[in-house]
Amino acid sequence: MIRRTLARSYWALSRWRLVTAPAPQRPSVLIGAPHTSNWDFVIMLAMAWRLGIPVRWLGKKSLFRGWRGPLMRGLGGIPVDRDDPRGVVDDVVARIRAGEVFGLVVTPEGTRGPGASWKSGFYRIARETGMPVTLGYVDRTTMTAGLGDTIELTGDVGADMDRIRAFYADKAGLRPQNRAEPRLRDESSRPVA
Repeated sequence: MIRRTLARSYWALSRWRLVTAPAPQRPSVLIGAPHTSNWDFVIMLAMAWRLGIPVRWLGKKSLFRGWRGPLMRGLGGIPVDRDDPRGVVDDVVARIRAGEVFGLVVTPEGTRGPGASWKSGFYRIARETGMPVTLGYVDRTTMTAGLGDTIELTGDVGADMDRIRAFYADKAGLRPQNRAEPRLRDESSRPVA
């Protein structure tokens, strides 16, 4: 109740507008892109809380050290050990099998600075868990944020990424110069299990 009230206040007072498709009704991987600023996190939480989406999000484990740990976990954070990213997939699968319903927010750019490509973790998690992918966005050019389509990945990485690229083609983050093209390092058309 408090989160929804905070979110309503945010959207009422913010210069940003929430323009969104309906929230997915089952667990999904929610892409947060373009990810170019720390403010993306605030907008993402306001969006999720306004839409009533229980979210979990992935963050580097250093964010969870000390006093920040309980706060970050309370906001839905799951620490990622970049030396052992496989543990994250196992954790997400275990949560789904236990019946937890949530949107797993992943920022495939992996950083707020300019990058050459997206990280493939969101794709692997979606394929291994059977979760669809919801295309969440922030667009500075229109001052809007929200959710786009929820799609099922086919395993044809090139075709799936073409569809994702088409959605994000006209979206600019808060710092457009930091935007990374939605492209994975290896996008061969070989199906992914």
